[in-house]
Amino acid sequence: MRRLFLLAAMVVAPSALIAQTPTPTADRQIALAVLPLPEEFRADATVMGYSAAGKLVTLRSGSGAMTCLADDPRSASFHVACYHKSMEPFMARGRALRASGVNGDKVDTVRFREVRAGKIRMPKQAALWSISGDSTVANVAAGTVGAGARALYVVYLPNATPASTGLPATPGRGSPWVMYPGTPKAHIMFVPVM
Repeated sequence: MRRLFLLAAMVVAPSALIAQTPTPTADRQIALAVLPLPEEFRADATVMGYSAAGKLVTLRSGSGAMTCLADDPRSASFHVACYHKSMEPFMARGRALRASGVNGDKVDTVRFREVRAGKIRMPKQAALWSISGDSTVANVAAGTVGAGARALYVVYLPNATPASTGLPATPGRGSPWVMYPGTPKAHIMFVPVM
């Protein structure tokens, strides 16, 4: 019985610790959320982050072309992303589907169907910049990321294929490639090699 209790404690404890992680202030969330962007886009970006209750809210309304998402303090890993505001309907629909319990590939199945039906408008092209890593990669107090942070850059080209772009559909070390070719979510992946 004691072993069963210890095993249960080991499984529950990490998620309990994550749930108890305090939400950083809006200023600290904003500082980290805009890091993936080139400097010229940071000051004017709209930033969405998390309230103390864990709800996604707009932390800063911006006048620029980019929207950034702060790291979710409830997550065991670190991830911030910024994308062109023209992608917001597609991104918002994904968040709404996940919140309603739709998971995994089913999220894209619904979104792709809605794009093809004209319910979600996709841009002709749009950029996305992100930084991710384990939970220790970010220094929240300093608003920086350190060793172990992974950058990713994406250019969305809905329905692009290897034939339409001249890029392969499989990744190569440090070279761009088309992910999700032929779908509304098709994009060129750029994974910098350090």
